[in-house]
Amino acid sequence: MMHQQRSEPHLSPSSDTEDIVAILAPRLAYFAGVARTEHVTRAAQEMQVPQSTLSRAMVRLEHDLGVDLFARRGRTVSLTPAGRTFLSSVERALAEIERAADEVRADADPATGKVAFGFLHTMGSETVPGLIRAFRADHPRVRFSLVQNYGEAMIERLRSGELDLCLTSPVPDAPDLVARRLDEQKLRLVVPADHRLASRRRIRLAEAADETFVTLEPGYGLRRITDDLCQQAGFRPRVAFEGEEAETLRGLVAAGLGVALLPPPAVPRPGVVELTVTSPRAAREIGVAWLDGHPDTPPVAAFKRFLLSRRGNLLPN
Repeated sequence: MMHQQRSEPHLSPSSDTEDIVAILAPRLAYFAGVARTEHVTRAAQEMQVPQSTLSRAMVRLEHDLGVDLFARRGRTVSLTPAGRTFLSSVERALAEIERAADEVRADADPATGKVAFGFLHTMGSETVPGLIRAFRADHPRVRFSLVQNYGEAMIERLRSGELDLCLTSPVPDAPDLVARRLDEQKLRLVVPADHRLASRRRIRLAEAADETFVTLEPGYGLRRITDDLCQQAGFRPRVAFEGEEAETLRGLVAAGLGVALLPPPAVPRPGVVELTVTSPRAAREIGVAWLDGHPDTPPVAAFKRFLLSRRGNLLPN
């Protein structure tokens, strides 16, 4: 009766790096244990594996590498020069794996874990600090990795796994994301203090059709909203300056370089007047988004529940 021998993975001179890692990695901890004790039986007892399993793993490791790692005297072994060289790198690799494991366990800890949270630049001075302060009243040791960016960039970072959650506008609609509307923020037409419209309190956006605009760069959600609102008002804005941050745009308006559609400032800016837009309805929705099917660690789940509980009360009054 013939029995087919089970084939074991082995390396060849043409093996690529992925093959080497896949074959060698499970044996590295065994190798380090034998090297540390210099005794196969003792190492097997410490690692709670059968001695035969450990012995075979070392023989295969040497075979795959094509070098002798141990000099054997019965069940006692000592490292060869090649073995000492290999051990130095193996210990560093195992220490790095242990460090990485400790880090991900720490980030997932319910009390002291970490949340990677993205948000729009316009929410950085007041909204987000207030949210985190309120959340940490019940979760005082949860840590945050904070990222300020524009909407499309944050969505890409969600997809790449760099962010757990993000506050963005417009609220995204994509099959791989889950998004929930949390609040609405009115936009105002900001004009220089000496502008012809500065004495007004309210304005129809069509009345600014002949004005020069300063806006955020293409790709920013607020730029898309500005273009859409101007189109609804029957014109295409003449853009003189494009920037990356709303308060910089306010400075350009104060300098008389144009007008802008912006959310309210955290602190009133001298040199500008902010007009309520009566038509079309000028507002942007603020929502929270995350990757669909992505498992939450306990601190991320807690912060997500907190954000959803602030629906309609997200923004400062």
